[in-house]
Amino acid sequence: MTTLTRIVLNPRHRAVRNDLADSRQLHKTLMRLVPDNLGPSPRAAAGLLYRLEPAAEPVVLVQTTHHPDLTALPRHYATAQSRDLTAMLTGLQPGLPVHYRITAAPLASRSATAVRNPATGSRRGKRTPLTGDDALAWWHRHATAAGLEIITSHTTPRPFPRRDTTTGPHYRLTQFNGTARITDPRLLAHALTNGIGKGKPYGAGLLSLAHL
Repeated sequence: MTTLTRIVLNPRHRAVRNDLADSRQLHKTLMRLVPDNLGPSPRAAAGLLYRLEPAAEPVVLVQTTHHPDLTALPRHYATAQSRDLTAMLTGLQPGLPVHYRITAAPLASRSATAVRNPATGSRRGKRTPLTGDDALAWWHRHATAAGLEIITSHTTPRPFPRRDTTTGPHYRLTQFNGTARITDPRLLAHALTNGIGKGKPYGAGLLSLAHL
């Protein structure tokens, strides 16, 4: 069962402030919602995707394929409500018009920066963040591959909170909003449950739909 949970964070809580300042820390907190011992890729095994919403109050949407254990969050950390997405996923129909929203990490591999992998001998370019028209073109390609025909698109840069002492990847996030038409329900259901693009542990990739 795929579940979407709307979590309204308490900005006065120290743990909330720490999480909002560092995407890696927020990821660790949200992973408490799913069972332990899910193997070498626990986030993917749990189907955990999330997105911070642009709102006056801090809200995070969390999607999982396990029913979330909301009691695992720190006391007074947030209030939350969950709903089952099964009806939405099984009700996708070709030609159905929808609103969509996704925060993604558009990237391109530049061949000019290609470096040979010493283990495989293959060459792979450096991943470069995309912005502006390049980011929009990236989204149109990925949306098409996900079973959507884009009708309108609007882009908004989104922050990637990270402490100066934090190691690991840094992504440039872009939010895409607009309208689309469903072309392939099977591909779309896969994209909805598995996410789109890179940066999924850090708040990217969760695609949301609503009927027009």
